[in-house]
Amino acid sequence: MEEFFSAKYQYLWMILLAAMLFLPVRQLIWVLMVRRAQKKLGQDIDITEQDRLKNRAAVTAALLCFVFSAFYVLNLFQGQS
Repeated sequence: MEEFFSAKYQYLWMILLAAMLFLPVRQLIWVLMVRRAQKKLGQDIDITEQDRLKNRAAVTAALLCFVFSAFYVLNLFQGQS
């Protein structure tokens, strides 16, 4: 079991961390985007616009989570070989 916490599996940890962070980060970004759009228009936005914003939030969250998890895991396993 100890071998799973070695630098040999750092890419597995990177993917796992990014996957675990994706849903909450996507939801947070989506809510912020919807609120900003509602404030800008002064009214509620329709379902199609919310779906479009959710797709944009998913792309942004995927990139953000992958970059964060890469930096975090590479920093965590920096001294190990």
